[in-house]
Parts: sequence; structure tokens; C-alpha cells
Amino acid sequence: MSELPTTARVVIIGGGVVGTSTLYHLAKAGWKDCILLEKNELTAGSTWHAAGNVPNFAGSWAVMNMQRYGAAMYRTLGDDVDYPMNYHVTGALRLAHSKERMQEFEKVAGMGRYQGLQMDICTPAELKELNPFIETHDLAGGLWDPLDGDIDPAQLTQALAKGARDAGGRIERFCPVIDVEKDGDEWVVKTEKGDIRCEKIVNCAGYYAQRVGEMFKKHGGRTVPMVVMSHQYFLTEPIAELEAWTKENGRKMPMIRDVDSSYYLRQEKTGLNLGPYERNCKAHWVTPDDPMPEDFSFQLYPDDLERLEWYIEDAMERLPLLGTAGVGRNINGPIPYAPDGLPMIGPMPGVKNAFEGHSFTFGIAQGGGAGKVLSEWIMHGETEDDMWAVDPRRYTDYTDHDHCLAKALETYGHEYAMHFPHYEWPAGRDKKLSPNHDKVKELGGVMGAFNGWERACWFAKDGDDTSLESTETWGREGPWKIRVQEECEAVRDACGVLDLPGFSRFWIQGEGADDWLRGFVTGGIPKAGRMNLVYVSDSRGRILTELSCIRLEENNFILITAATAQWHDGDMIRNAVPEGVTVRETTTERDTLIVTGPKSREVLSGITDADLDAGWLTHQRATVAGQKAFLIRVSFAGELGWEIHAENEYMPPIYDAVLAAGAKPFGMYALDSLRIEKGYRAWKGDLSTDYSLLEGGLERFVKLDKPFDFTGKAAIQNEKQQGRKRAFVTLIVDSDFADAPYMSTIWNGDKVVGETTSGAWGFRVNASVALGMVQVDLAEPGTELEVEIFGKRCKAVVQKDEALWDPTNERIRA
Repeated sequence: MSELPTTARVVIIGGGVVGTSTLYHLAKAGWKDCILLEKNELTAGSTWHAAGNVPNFAGSWAVMNMQRYGAAMYRTLGDDVDYPMNYHVTGALRLAHSKERMQEFEKVAGMGRYQGLQMDICTPAELKELNPFIETHDLAGGLWDPLDGDIDPAQLTQALAKGARDAGGRIERFCPVIDVEKDGDEWVVKTEKGDIRCEKIVNCAGYYAQRVGEMFKKHGGRTVPMVVMSHQYFLTEPIAELEAWTKENGRKMPMIRDVDSSYYLRQEKTGLNLGPYERNCKAHWVTPDDPMPEDFSFQLYPDDLERLEWYIEDAMERLPLLGTAGVGRNINGPIPYAPDGLPMIGPMPGVKNAFEGHSFTFGIAQGGGAGKVLSEWIMHGETEDDMWAVDPRRYTDYTDHDHCLAKALETYGHEYAMHFPHYEWPAGRDKKLSPNHDKVKELGGVMGAFNGWERACWFAKDGDDTSLESTETWGREGPWKIRVQEECEAVRDACGVLDLPGFSRFWIQGEGADDWLRGFVTGGIPKAGRMNLVYVSDSRGRILTELSCIRLEENNFILITAATAQWHDGDMIRNAVPEGVTVRETTTERDTLIVTGPKSREVLSGITDADLDAGWLTHQRATVAGQKAFLIRVSFAGELGWEIHAENEYMPPIYDAVLAAGAKPFGMYALDSLRIEKGYRAWKGDLSTDYSLLEGGLERFVKLDKPFDFTGKAAIQNEKQQGRKRAFVTLIVDSDFADAPYMSTIWNGDKVVGETTSGAWGFRVNASVALGMVQVDLAEPGTELEVEIFGKRCKAVVQKDEALWDPTNERIRA
């Protein structure tokens, strides 16, 4: 091998399955001048000791799509790159102990069918037919995925490495990265073998990703939010009965995942492999007296089988065969955990031309798809499918070490948990508090975390059940329902107030801000004293983000966006503004109240000097309860109302005054119900890069005749000429149990024709409402379709292309 090159187009740090997959996908796409640097040997981190399970199953649409791609890729990879691999497609059973678990399986199976995967719902008897060794007497049923299996992680990585090298990629082993520097727009990667200048850089350093991430702090980076967990699995000695069955059937036993007991159990040669995710789990390298070593390559932690005792006993009852063999070997190795257990794949927050692909708890299953996604980010600055579920920018500055540790322990210990829609996970909370937080709690606020911000989901009264156990249901019924109904009715009939901390705010100023903004967004911008919604498109005309644009003066704007979009939109704006235009973020300095309902003018009239007759979509500075405030005449709830924005110190007396004047507090669940009746879209649900602006019904926010060549303009022009293939619709759904979850399949007869993007019960219209995307020819009002909700097909009728509630906006404009 020649000496280390001094230049490259892309440098990838880390030689596990994700790093090699990224290099492989780049090289296959023709990006040959790319190099991967590994401090030791390939696979030396978590990859070498990984169990190598390759499921399709995932509760997230994006993650399932990524895993589906990878599993399909692995089935032909050995032949594609001429490198033999042990890949056993055994099929896998997931076992259900309850109806709620069966409902989860039905939902995931529905998503799988939409993605071309056949996942079958099984009775206990059918489970026994598929795997004759298991006990099924206490099961409600299960799910069968015939394409599940396991692969040798080292062989997979070496196959990807060979394919990458054959296509022109380069791999340099035993080459630790010491530091990274910037020289203009170029990166300088410093190694023990010399420096490499490159255009783009990628952190694929596995459980060392946080340490590598520290190198980027001086360039605008942050501490990578992750913790290293200890994961154990053990291999039994050979089992004669299993060996005989394998020989007779010519295949391995289908894998078992007892997700309610929290372990997987599969055949390994002629023995068994048991891997629990125990509640009494353990993190490593999280305290000063247990520092991360400089190099842990090909090493393991000491055995700690006592932690697994309950899981081993449970598994022996489920599969008595397990109890007939001794332990052959125990593996106890490090695996990284992000706070939500999903990896980070995409742009590095705060750092231009830097990317991340790390914190994989299921790196073998996700590595193939991750390489595809990461290579798309690197090459195109966008991905084929919306991948917000794994975007590193989904986390912001609330993810300190305490939060990451608490969430890692919670997530690992509940690896197979069901994520019910009203279940608010308790660990790592109270990281960002409204100035009204104590008051909200005093009023009965049942809190949830939104980008780290604590907001009331609903307001309980004395005697209401606020336990976590009460929320362990997929249905709409629960102790919150009557309170949410009361909150919605208060907004409909009188006045409600919602304390809403966390709006992302960007103040744009400077000569040229006007022209820049006109060329940045797809549509028009407001006149001074007004506000309107603006959209940003990607190169394919898809919905990148939605912003409230408030114009103060000619070159003076405030852009407000969702709390979860803080780092996504912040980076997007800061990277786009020209020289001379400044961006100042005031997200954490201010709080917001939504004061809304037909009596909101009456409530505010006695406590403010604002002009309450100023029209819809206007804004003004005023005082409320004697405090300085900024009022915007707008309401996401779809009633007469205002947003009151004020600095944190001024907000408690304002909140107290609004309450004293008669407003009833309401929460996020009520807001979701209210907004869906108006057809108002939510970011990264209804508004995502899975949909174009024209498909999303947002053509009125696109000005193709303006003399600015905004991103995506050509794609939108072309789509308008060719005609959109899908259309955004509002559906009334006949469902007596639950409202349509995100990505519920929409059927027309036996044909899949679309998906829901959100759903909720509308208390003002007294119906279950879903927003969704369907084939354009089915978007006609009155069209009868079906929405699949937890395995049941429910009648759904397409509504007129207008709001269900107050379609002419008379109430908002009152």
C-alpha cells in the first residue's frame, strides 16, 4: 500500500460496519476519492462482538425502511462483491403476552406490508408449528417475519470493505485520528501518519464517537449525546436434540424474541444464543473512577451473569431446550446508546461539511441502510427518504451527561417496550422549564417533554389517575380523555390558555435580509407589521420546513419554528444567510402563551393596552399585566386568539393575569385535537421530505413567478407541469377504539393507496380525524377508503379540501 494520501474528498473516521458501509456506498456511487481511517483493525469496536441479528421489525417507519434495505442488500452482498459470508435467513418469531402487544404487532405488520414485507400475525398454535421447541400456553399470539435472521458481523464488514476497495475507496488501518482543523472551507485531518485535507468528514467512531466529537467543539460542535452500555449474551454448549432437528430439516431453528420478557434467543451452530436486555442494566465509563480507556479494541468486560439470572430462568421456561446445556461462552461488550436508543445519522449539528453515523445499538441490522443514508447526506445534502427519526439534530442542548445516562438506562432496560401514544417516559426529565412551570404543575399539569421542554399534556383534577400504568394503551380512552374534551370545549366556547415554552426563534437583521428571504423561501413574505407562513423546499421540491415569518421592518424579521426543529432550522438558516445579514437566536430567552377562544378578546381587554381589534396575522408590541410583551394575532387552535411572547422574567405575572381574567389552562393533547380539525400540519409528521409542497396541498405558499431561483423551484415547476401523483387529504375515520397513528396504511379495496400522517379525535366535530396522503385520483370529496388501525380496516371518507371546523375562518377573524 502506498503512503497515506494528503488529500481526499471525504474522510470517514471509524472502521466498523457503519463506516465501511458508508465508504462502500460512496464508492459505488462514483465517489472514489474517499478514505476510511481506523485506529486499529476493522471491526475492533462493537462490531466484532455483535450478535449479528438482522430484523426488519421496527416501530419507526424510517428505521424499518433502513433495516429493510440493509437486510435485502445483505442477501446478495456476498455475490455482489465476491466475498463469502455466513448469513442465515432463519425467520423470527416475536411473542406477545397481551392484546396490547398484539396490537403493536398488527401496526408494524401493516407498515411492513406497505414496504413490501410480509409479516404474519400468528396464533399460539401457529407459533408452535414454526418452532416446535417453544412453550406457548401463556401467549396471546405473535408475529412471524420470514426474512429475519443473523449474519457474521466480521464477514459482513470485510465484504463491505472489499466492495469499497474494488470500487475505488481506500481504507487505512492502524491510523488513529489525533485532531481535526479547519482551513477555509477545507478540513485538515491530523493522524499519526500525516495530515489529510478533505472537503467532508464523517464521525463513524462507534462507542468512541463522543471522544471524536470533542475534536469538533472548537468548530461549533457539541458533546455527542451518548452513553456506553454493557450488553451481554451467552452461547451454550452443543445441544444434541437441536443438532438432530437441524440435520433433519436442513435449516436453523427460527429465532425467538420474547419481547415482553425482554430477550432474544436463537440458534448458534448447534447450540443457543441468549441475549437479554435486563432492567438492572449497567453503563460503563460514566464516572471519573471508570474512565474510557484509550484503546479497548477487541476487548470485553468481565462476565456479570448474575444480572441475567431472571431472564435465563424465564427463557428456560419458554424454551426448555435451553436448560439442557451448559454455558459455553459469555460475551459482555460495550455498545453505544443515544438517549432514545436510535442512532445518529446525518449532519453534525453546528458544523458545516461534517456528518455523523454512530451510536448504533443494532449496528449490524442498520449498518447497510445507514451507509446508504449517510452517503446521500454527504453527496447530495439530502436523503431519498425522510430520516428525521435518526437525524443528530433531533437532540439539542438538554442532553447533558445526567440526561444521557438516565435515558440510556431507561431505554436499554425497555429495549422492546411498546411506545404508547400517551405514555410519557419518566427518566431524564425537567431539563428545560418554562418560567410558569411550577404554576402549571400546581394547576394539575401532567407533563411531557418536547425537545427537552416540559409542557402540560393535559390538566388533571383531584382524583384523576395520572399513573404511567393508566397510559399503557393504544386506544383513545383514558383518564385524560374527559379532561382534554373539557379543555377543547373551553377553547371552543370561551377562552383557553396554553403555556408553550420552547418555540425556536431566529431574529434576522441586516442589509439584504429582505432579498435573501425572498430567495430562501418558496412563496411570498409579509409586509411590515404582518406575519405569514413560509416554507423551505429541498432540491426535489419536498417540504424541508415551515416557519412563521414576522416582519418588523424592511430588513428586520423574526422566524419562529417548532421546538423540535431548533437545531435543524437553526443550522439551515445560519448556513444560508449572506454576509451582512445576522442571525440571533432567542429560543431560551422567551416564553409563549397561546390565548385563544371566542372570549379571548374579552379576557385580554382588561389586562393589556394592545389594539385587540388589529386584524388576523398582525403583530404588535404592548404591555400585558404591566409587562412588556409581543402579541401576534394567530392561533394554532383555530379560534380567535393571540400568541403572547415575552421575556422569561415577565411571563409569570402575565400568565397569572390571563388565568385570573377567566382563561382555562389547556395542554398539548387538546392542541393536537384542535389543530387537526383545522387541517393544520405538524412538522415531521404531515410536513416532511417524504412529500412535495404540491402533494402537501401547499401550492398557495409557492410563487413560481417571482424572480428568485429558490431551492427546488425547477422541481416544483416540473411537478406542476407533469401533475402531482399524490394529494394531501383530511379523512373522517369510523374507528371506535383508537385514532389513526402515524403511517397507518390507507387501502382502496385490496390496494394500498396511501398513509396517514397524523390522527386525533376532534371534539368540536365529534369525529375521529386523520390527515394523510393518497393517490391523487382518490382525493375527491366523498371517496370511501379504509384506514388500517392496529390490524382493523376502518371506513374513512375523504372530506372537502378545507378545514372541518370553521372552514371560512370566520371565528379566527372575529
